[in-house]
Amino acid sequence: MTPDEARSMIAEALARIAPGTDLDELDPDESLAEEADLDSMDLLSLLDALHERTGLELAEADAAQLRTLNSAVAYLVAASG
Repeated sequence: MTPDEARSMIAEALARIAPGTDLDELDPDESLAEEADLDSMDLLSLLDALHERTGLELAEADAAQLRTLNSAVAYLVAASG
């Protein structure tokens, strides 16, 4: 998976969890939770949505990897190996 593909998947997942969130308006190095107004349950929902979209085994313990948009993209790229 490329970074652009990962970013697109994150955008699609966020559209279901936090409608109206525009990735282009988010600071990719700031807290994704704060930038998109997500709580801890939303982050787990994001992880689940990414699992459904990618088929990758994404553990709940890895939710911390979604701290920023850039770290989430890097996490998905690495997980897709």
